[in-house]
Amino acid sequence: MAFVAIAAVGLAGCAKLVETDQARLCRMALPALAPPGAMIAILEQREFPDGRGVRVDYRLSGLGAPAETRFAECRFKAPGRPERSEDMVGLTTDDGPLSDARLYVLIRYWLATPEARAADPAPLGDVHALPTLPRGLAYALQQAINGLPLAAVYALLAAAYSLVYGLIGRINLAFGGIAAAGGYAAALGAMLTLTQAPATILAVALIFGASAAAFWGVASSRWVFQPLHRATGQQALIASIGLALFMQEFLRLTQGDRPYWVDPILNAPFGVARAGDFLVTTAPNALVAGAFALTAGFVLVSVMQRTRFGRRWRAYADDPLGAQLLGVSPRAIFAQTFALASAFAGLSGYVMTMYYGSVGYGAATALGLKALIAAILGGVGSIPGAFLGGLIVGAVEAVWSTYFAIDYRDVAIYSLLAIVLVLRPGGILGVRP
Repeated sequence: MAFVAIAAVGLAGCAKLVETDQARLCRMALPALAPPGAMIAILEQREFPDGRGVRVDYRLSGLGAPAETRFAECRFKAPGRPERSEDMVGLTTDDGPLSDARLYVLIRYWLATPEARAADPAPLGDVHALPTLPRGLAYALQQAINGLPLAAVYALLAAAYSLVYGLIGRINLAFGGIAAAGGYAAALGAMLTLTQAPATILAVALIFGASAAAFWGVASSRWVFQPLHRATGQQALIASIGLALFMQEFLRLTQGDRPYWVDPILNAPFGVARAGDFLVTTAPNALVAGAFALTAGFVLVSVMQRTRFGRRWRAYADDPLGAQLLGVSPRAIFAQTFALASAFAGLSGYVMTMYYGSVGYGAATALGLKALIAAILGGVGSIPGAFLGGLIVGAVEAVWSTYFAIDYRDVAIYSLLAIVLVLRPGGILGVRP
């Protein structure tokens, strides 16, 4: 849990950002308020202290007169993401506040149309200042960026599989459900801090998600896997299947059939590079997801190599009886390993929830299976291999979805698994059997 505290402190240092959709609606109103033929350049966007509005400063030019700096202040009925354009309840410019009649006409006949969205003067910032790349390289960069969030989700969950398998040689098929439980807890943390700064929301959601998943991990270790540590592989596998079914049904009964939705955070798009009329775009949350998983991987590898827990884990994995003779408690090492592995499963659910904006119990099975494939590809039991496998699966899904029919994407993943197992049964970084 030390990583959770470190990440929370780091996130707490982030500054408050403008709510993306509030700023977008306010910018979309500017072309309707400006004279015909005027050019609009956004200078600055600031959020109101109460979170219920934004101020947009912009430069107006192209009217045969010197450029002038103007502003628009848009107020909304509640903090956070507006559900509809009608949530804008006030608009004030240099000329004063718009009357209720003008505001109604603006919302009804302009903001609610596709033309208004297309007229947004700064959806991606100043694209002319972006670095220029060859088209092929720019397209490859876009696919790499698209695959980052998926790779982060799969890598974190694959690490959970590898931690447990490396210790006891068993697969815990319930990790998908534990990740979903962590996602629900992260959504709860985000809802409790809905009006706070993005850094606070992310930090609280992180702590909630990892802690809830770790609790489930300790419970499953104590009541399912420890009693079966001398049982056959088939008995442990059946027990983990039963635990996975229990987790899925428990989440369905306690959380409901419908997914939970979380307001997007750090999702304002921006340009990275361009190749002619093709723009490479991303959002801060995608980059944060990739950096978060990479940092978590380095922290986990360091923990396994340099701490007392890591030495005990390796000793018990190599020789359980010898480790017990030297004072390693099976109950303690089981509980610690399952807590750490489940916390990483919770981090996977946290990234999925905060990036995609939703979590549901139905995602547990598919998520767990894809992460298991990632762990096997990299070499199940190898922590660096788990992160490599997550990167591969995420990249393959992103590239396949771009070039081929998405209906056959899972077929491609399973085929890749079969090919790797034929050529290298132990996985890419695993030990050959």
